[in-house]
Amino acid sequence: MPKYVFEAMNQAGQEVKDEIEAPNSKDALAKIRNMGYFPTRIREKGGKKAAAPGAVAKKKKGGGFSIGGVKSKVVTQFTRQLSTLQDAGLPILRSIQILGEQQKPGLLKNTLAAVGEDIEGGSTLSEAFAKHPKAFDRLYVNMIAAGETGGVLDVICQRLAEFMEKSQRLKRKVVGAMIYPIVVVFFAMGIVTGIMIVVVPKFKEIFEDFDTTLPGVTQLLINFSSWIVGGTPPGWSIILISPIASMVFFRLARQSRGGRYATDTVMMKLPVMGSIISKTAVARFTRTLGTLINAGVPILEAINITKDTSGNEVIARALEGVHDSIREGDTFANPLRASKVVDSIVVNMIDVGEETGDLDNMMIKVADNYDDEVDTLVGSLFSLLEPILVVVLGGIVGFIVVALFMPLVSLIESVSSGG
Repeated sequence: MPKYVFEAMNQAGQEVKDEIEAPNSKDALAKIRNMGYFPTRIREKGGKKAAAPGAVAKKKKGGGFSIGGVKSKVVTQFTRQLSTLQDAGLPILRSIQILGEQQKPGLLKNTLAAVGEDIEGGSTLSEAFAKHPKAFDRLYVNMIAAGETGGVLDVICQRLAEFMEKSQRLKRKVVGAMIYPIVVVFFAMGIVTGIMIVVVPKFKEIFEDFDTTLPGVTQLLINFSSWIVGGTPPGWSIILISPIASMVFFRLARQSRGGRYATDTVMMKLPVMGSIISKTAVARFTRTLGTLINAGVPILEAINITKDTSGNEVIARALEGVHDSIREGDTFANPLRASKVVDSIVVNMIDVGEETGDLDNMMIKVADNYDDEVDTLVGSLFSLLEPILVVVLGGIVGFIVVALFMPLVSLIESVSSGG
């Protein structure tokens, strides 16, 4: 009979690790619950099951080459549909097969075919999902595991879909607010570069023909144009390569933990944009942690998952300190307050949540409040950027016009006086 290694919580809230014999994972879960434990993780000892003697290996349907992962929007839609099917009482295997059949050819369809085969082989849904990190991340898998353990998979899927929808909505708002200024700056740089390459050299030839002393601003503009066209290397190539080089450097810096911490710290201190980034990070970690705790995931495991999925190294390090402090018997609020990475109102609300035993709901309320603040800040940023861009671009155009026409005015005056 197969042996299953499990982790569980006893009635005193202490973590228990042991193993049990059972014909399958479902019976193993039932035995663990009958022992008075609340299982949090279970797997068959020894990894993959051995094939029966003489059995022919079954070819996996989920093969095929794929690049990248499944879009979060597609995973969210799948999760919402899975919740509906589970609420209707369909067996999990049948639900996966139905949803797999309606998917377009691609990674998710292949993944769901493989998940269905794993479930037929005796794996739980969370175990099957865990084999496909390109489609289902650690947060997703642990939420599903908590739903299976508590027998509320339909509710957990619904909460997971709502969580993902809110996260996507927040991301869309921040990205959408940045598209307009980025596009304007890109076209403005292209136009100004074109003026420096085509227009200014023509005026330079005119000024050389008249052999006149040029004002300082005009000489500065001509020098800049000469650098753009004939510098070593040409200035236009540096302007073109600089954004790409900056992006590559940023991505390389993000490869190490120290680099991620440095870049996140700098971004969180930027004027206006830093506040949006900080509040977005807080909203993400509080919503994630609140959702996990509400789903029944043990607090220490929930903090570890949130740390790994926070997307911000500053927040991750603060949560690491919180995890260590809680393990030593401290509260959640005290180490978070000492880290000074979140506002005092967040710490106070978490403190109240701990005292009242309503930490999960308090976390979600913090996330909702910060989502609203991010909405306001994004709107303010958009309103602020538009006039700033107009003023800056107007100043650049005005400088070019004044620099080019000042010598012409001087020439006209000299010709008039000479005449």
